[in-house]
Formats: sequence, C-alpha cells, structure tokens
Amino acid sequence: MTVAARDACPDEACGLLLGCGTRVETAVRTANVAADPARHFEIDPAALIAAHKAARAGGPDVLGYFHTHPNGLACPSSTDAASAAHDGKVWAIAAPVRDGSWAITCWHDGPNGFEALSYAVIAG
Repeated sequence: MTVAARDACPDEACGLLLGCGTRVETAVRTANVAADPARHFEIDPAALIAAHKAARAGGPDVLGYFHTHPNGLACPSSTDAASAAHDGKVWAIAAPVRDGSWAITCWHDGPNGFEALSYAVIAG
C-alpha cells in the first residue's frame, strides 16, 4: 500500500484487500478510475469483478479496499462516509506523516458507518 501511495502521489492510490476470514493476506493495487483522482478514488470495476470471480474459483476473498489520502489524514473523510456501501468490508486508509513514511489505519464499514479496527501487521 505504501509503494502504491508513493507511486500515485499526488493522486490517490487504491486497491483491494484479499485474504481469508479476518486475515488480509495481500493488498493489490488497482487503477484509480475516478474523474478527479487527486481528490477521489474509484476502484477499477474490471479489477473488482475479476477478484470476485477469482474468489469464487477458490482464490482469496475480497475482504475490503484500500486508498490513500495524500493530502489528508489516515481516517475516513466525509466523502468516504458518503460513498461507503456499509457492507461490512475493511477499509485501509494511508496518509503521509512528517518523516516521509505513511500511516495506515483500518476501518470496518458497518451499517452505522466506519468503526476503527484493531489490527496487527504480521508480515510486511
């Protein structure tokens, strides 16, 4: 996610979180097809459909999504809240910090909005 974030800057990067159960095993960058990628993100629908087809064929499940806030905070914005599906997926949001690294936070997109998740990075 951080490589995608740096590569896309100043635009927003986005992608899919794939895994099994509650364990995200990989983050896959997708194209940001938003009309204004510097301010919004939209995951490429073809990539999303392909990931769901792969999951049905025995591949990893689509557990959620990631995107970046290159000029903001690593928390859901009002735009994120307005566009969320409230489908129980995980959202990871990355934003730059002063030392040049990226902070990443994880959120549950539940029926009542975003709730912060506790998480641990097991393997970089």
